[in-house]
Amino acid sequence: MTQARADSERDDHTGGPIDRVTDLGKDIGSYIRQQRNNAKISLRQLSKLAGVSNPYLSQIERGLRKPSAEILQQIAKGLRISAEALYVEAGILDQPVGGPVVDAVRADASLTERQKQVLLDVYESFRRENRETTTASASARHHHEE
Repeated sequence: MTQARADSERDDHTGGPIDRVTDLGKDIGSYIRQQRNNAKISLRQLSKLAGVSNPYLSQIERGLRKPSAEILQQIAKGLRISAEALYVEAGILDQPVGGPVVDAVRADASLTERQKQVLLDVYESFRRENRETTTASASARHHHEE
């Protein structure tokens, strides 16, 4: 075996996909703990709300376990935040496409995930309504010109 090949195989075991998965587990665990602390909910309360055992939830928060999408959904429900926020944080979903307003809302640390989601839902509903109005008036002008 060449030295280069030996080095490349060693590199595969340090910083490889398994390590990235472990890092994701730590990231999602600390994110869940942060959201739980922001909501002023104890570990025991969240475990009851989410229907997850207290030791298992503790292991998730410490990054020792990587929860499934279903468990994340239960935890999100217990925290009253969007499951999408947890999926993005866990690397299951890509960060949704933003824009200056969306990015500003998402970056505001003084808002809870639930508040951010409500704001973004209202913002998107206004944009959708305005698009429909613009499309309808453009269509009416086009028919009038014919």
